[in-house]
Amino acid sequence: MKLTETRPDQNGVIRKIGGDAHFMNRITSIGVTEGTAFQTVRNDRKMPVLLYLRETLIAVNRMDAERIEVQAQ
Repeated sequence: MKLTETRPDQNGVIRKIGGDAHFMNRITSIGVTEGTAFQTVRNDRKMPVLLYLRETLIAVNRMDAERIEVQAQ
């Protein structure tokens, strides 16, 4: 499932991140890496997806969130 399909308060693990080298550098530099556990805090349409991971609250824009595959738990 894509990150944009997660529900608030849903836990999961980042499984795959797709994109070019620039995107990969940018997203991994903020701590979003494959194998990382996360919790979706907020996922409203037309708004960034708010994630809690690595003891940090992170906002990921929807276009970037579409490139991130996750496994819900």
